[in-house]
Amino acid sequence: MGGKATTRVTNNIRALRAQHGDMTQAGLAASIGVTRQTVIAIEQGKYSPSLEMAFQIARAFEVPLDEVFAYPVPEGA
Repeated sequence: MGGKATTRVTNNIRALRAQHGDMTQAGLAASIGVTRQTVIAIEQGKYSPSLEMAFQIARAFEVPLDEVFAYPVPEGA
């Protein structure tokens, strides 16, 4: 396995930012107390947020956690 590690957790952060008045990455970052770079990494699937941060993101968009993040069911399960 070479290259950059990615997480299997997917997210809808970019779409949710657009739905919330074109919220910027910096704006979301400020509302949850992280850097813009952290939001970028989460959006790109390069970083999985802690459970606490995931809830903070969902609350920032006023949606349930599963509208922001998804974890795929393994094949054959």
